[in-house]
Amino acid sequence: MSDSAPEPVFEDPWHAQLFALTVHLNETGRFDWPDWAARFSATLKRHGLERELNGGADYFNAWLETLEDLLAESGEAGDGERDRVRQAWENAYLTTPHGQPVHLPG
Repeated sequence: MSDSAPEPVFEDPWHAQLFALTVHLNETGRFDWPDWAARFSATLKRHGLERELNGGADYFNAWLETLEDLLAESGEAGDGERDRVRQAWENAYLTTPHGQPVHLPG
């Protein structure tokens, strides 16, 4: 038995957060999982990702794109809302001191 800590499941915290958000939206009835899986598969195919993905940024950027498209299509979050939130995050991380957590203003 090893005393070492287990390897993290996700490469970056935002990967875990995005995964959890997607699962939550599914569990609250915003979309069904088979539709999600088909959309995500199409996104990966469209990106031409022919190598085995390790769950890194390329994989989760495709995941995010799929979720954004699905929410925009359903009317839950349109392009204007997406752009507003992206800009808020960009402003937040550009003004956050290095090593500190990034927070959106309340």
